[in-house]
Amino acid sequence: MKYGIVIVSHSPKIAEGIKDLISQAAPHLSITYAGGTDEGEIGSSLEKIQSAFDENTGEEILAFYDLGSSKMNLEMYLEMTDKVVHKYDVAIVEGAYTAATLAEIDSPLETIENSLKPLKIK
Repeated sequence: MKYGIVIVSHSPKIAEGIKDLISQAAPHLSITYAGGTDEGEIGSSLEKIQSAFDENTGEEILAFYDLGSSKMNLEMYLEMTDKVVHKYDVAIVEGAYTAATLAEIDSPLETIENSLKPLKIK
C-alpha cells in the first residue's frame, strides 16, 4: 500500500494498543510502533523509532506521537532518513485512527490531512 503508519508513544502499552485498534479498521496497512525506552519503561527510544520505520513497508509514512521526547526523537530520526514521512501534531489515538481508515481506502494525502486538521494539538 502507498501509506504506512508509525506510532511513537512514551508507553509501550499505549503504542501497542493503538496499533491493535487501528489494525481492525485498516487490516491491509503497514502499522508499526515504538513504545517506551529500550528497557521497556516510560519514555522514548531513538533505536525503537528507527526499527519501527525500518519494519514499515509503506511507501510514505504517516507518523503520530504523544509527548515531548517522543516528538524530539522522532524529529531526530527524520533528520537521518531518506524515507518520505509526514509527521502530525494531532491527538494520537484519534489522528492515527482517522489516517488509517482513510489510507486503507486509498484516500489522497490531501483528504487525510484535511481530516486531521480538527484534531491538531495547539
